[in-house]
Amino acid sequence: MGDIDGSSGAAHRAQPLDDSDEDSSESIEKQGFFGRIIDALTPSEDSGEEALNGHNVPAATPLGMINLRRMRVEDVAIPTAEIVAVSNAITLEELVQVFRESGFTRIPVYEGTLDTPLGFAHLKDVALTHGFNGGGHEFDLDSMLRPLLFVPPSMPIGVLLTKMQTERRHMALVIDEYGGVDGLLTIEDLIEQVVGEIEDEHDTDEAQLWIREKPGCYIAQARAPLDEFEAEIGRSLTSHDAVDEEEIDTLGGLVFMLSGRVPTRGEVIQHPDGPEFEVMDADPRRIKRLRVRLPGGDTALAAPDAEA
Repeated sequence: MGDIDGSSGAAHRAQPLDDSDEDSSESIEKQGFFGRIIDALTPSEDSGEEALNGHNVPAATPLGMINLRRMRVEDVAIPTAEIVAVSNAITLEELVQVFRESGFTRIPVYEGTLDTPLGFAHLKDVALTHGFNGGGHEFDLDSMLRPLLFVPPSMPIGVLLTKMQTERRHMALVIDEYGGVDGLLTIEDLIEQVVGEIEDEHDTDEAQLWIREKPGCYIAQARAPLDEFEAEIGRSLTSHDAVDEEEIDTLGGLVFMLSGRVPTRGEVIQHPDGPEFEVMDADPRRIKRLRVRLPGGDTALAAPDAEA
């Protein structure tokens, strides 16, 4: 793609790639790793095939790889309300603060509103140009922007994965039929649909269901068993009439029941008995990580030797 002009976003929408596959070794080498993943999903004439949701797939295809054909961009994308983006009029100090608070290394940049995207800012470019203390050259965000992909909601994620690899793009915006931004996804979001969750150094240790951040405050995985967490904090979270303990087994299930939906990142859900649940990480389909604040601080804590 050339330069991205958000005012003509509809004209820049990515078109689906041709789904035909080349059999020559030269073509396979050009496609690279992700291209070969897509090839693995294409049934050959002599291979057994099974029908799945209207698609013919090889009988031996792992379920995670089937997602590349079955799932669409709209199934994976982060909704507009959860996108962390900045205006191109932002100052260097404000941009660094957004990087720091969000923990992201790539942030979309827009002019006026998010429906006029210009590209994305990369933390590495900011650090190399201005240093970590903000010194150096005069700040010019527009000159540092990298191009985004624009894709329709209906594009298969396998097609998008190949396109992102071919064009060396790590972030894409989902554009609706009116040219507005309808979501965002990264290449990591797509790969997770095949290999499962990818944790990095900023994620809570997957083997640790919760940690005590400070007295009366915990950071917990949404999948933490509710009865075990109740034993840890020394109080019941299912004794209120608004909570049906027979229907929930995890902290995430409790928060889902209290809110009646999948809450967004940063949202705070209040328990009728006082505790607060802040959603630290979530996607459109599930809650991932929570900050639990208990009323009363130390008085709500159980014995320190309680095990996760």
